[in-house]
Amino acid sequence: MNGIFQNELVIVTFTIIIYWLAQKLQVKTGILLLNPILITIIIIISFLMVFNIDYEVYHKGSKYIDFFLKPAVVALGVPLYKQLEVIKKQALSIVISQLIGCVTGIVSVVLIAWLMGASKEIIFSLAPKSVTTPIAIEISRSIGGIAPLTASVVIVVGIFGAVFGYSILKLTGVKNPLSQSLSMGNAAHAIGTSKSMEISPAYGAMSSIGLIVNGIFTAILAPYVLKLMGIWIEF
Repeated sequence: MNGIFQNELVIVTFTIIIYWLAQKLQVKTGILLLNPILITIIIIISFLMVFNIDYEVYHKGSKYIDFFLKPAVVALGVPLYKQLEVIKKQALSIVISQLIGCVTGIVSVVLIAWLMGASKEIIFSLAPKSVTTPIAIEISRSIGGIAPLTASVVIVVGIFGAVFGYSILKLTGVKNPLSQSLSMGNAAHAIGTSKSMEISPAYGAMSSIGLIVNGIFTAILAPYVLKLMGIWIEF
């Protein structure tokens, strides 16, 4: 079985089929918890464990999936361009909201982790939880966090946001489409943006803006926010 999964075509086909079936399952059932990304992760992990396939074997075969993630991100430029006029008009609001969201996201998770007795390394690993994985991993490494833990937390946060994000926003009275989509990009990064894209290209575009701007702010500000908080709470 390990030999079969060293074939890149088999890996790509297997992964795409599982994700496609997971999408069909959610559409048919309408159950939010059956998020396609979550279901795909569970099935693939279970499959690797049952058939005793090393993750490294699967990872080597999935390089083409990783490769296509880059042009997929670049493709987000199309809906962004279509919403350019809206972005220009709301530029100040977007920047301010993402700055507040960035600082709030870092401060809240650090405080919760500190109050629960987490170690310094764990706290630093959780700080960049709301930005997309590649950025979060680099931030984690630069501030002394544990990169694999950061990656895992980012995925969990993204899936949680994709599953419950819009419901929580509605329950808290946030009804403005711009506010909703920006919040999803800010808090649930790429996975939340994928969910927004399912609603409409406009939602996806504004969620992408939230993802990008929050990523930039977090990369720049995270070390300084943590330094200031370290003086205050002495972690």
